[in-house]
Amino acid sequence: MTGVYVNTSPAKAAPGLTPAAQNPYDRLTALGITLPPSPPPIANFVTHVREGNMLYLSGQGPREANGHLYSGKVGGDVTVDQAYQHARLTGINLLAVMHDALGDLGRVKRVVKLLGMVNAVPHFEDHPSVINGCSDLFIEVFGEAGQHARSAVGFGSLPGNITVEIEAIVSLKD
Repeated sequence: MTGVYVNTSPAKAAPGLTPAAQNPYDRLTALGITLPPSPPPIANFVTHVREGNMLYLSGQGPREANGHLYSGKVGGDVTVDQAYQHARLTGINLLAVMHDALGDLGRVKRVVKLLGMVNAVPHFEDHPSVINGCSDLFIEVFGEAGQHARSAVGFGSLPGNITVEIEAIVSLKD
């Protein structure tokens, strides 16, 4: 079967901590990450919807805490390595929304699914490597519970010409 990628890598733990002895906040601290305020919606929608034990997160982009948004075309004026970092930043913003929605990231049972959108030039083919920035972060923060199903796709444009947009579906502990 061509074009199928199966991640067989084990879940990574944050540096210096054993996976069993840490919670998401310990892992964030070990990674040197401080959650920013949850980014506000940019249009007529909410940042999240909770339905039963599922949390649906609206798409977030690579927004710094000061409001700066990274923009450009991946494969053109933005490299894969830069876009990977933008996807990681987007993951941090998704974590901020999760924290605001739940009050405690320890309530996350599993990251179920990510949809990663890459603002790329037409001939770009490495979308999965870009969205790995968010996927790697979620595995570092949640361990095995951060492993998820995912789609990583290219778009001709994204709002504000941002480099990436990622949305998530998360299951919650009872």
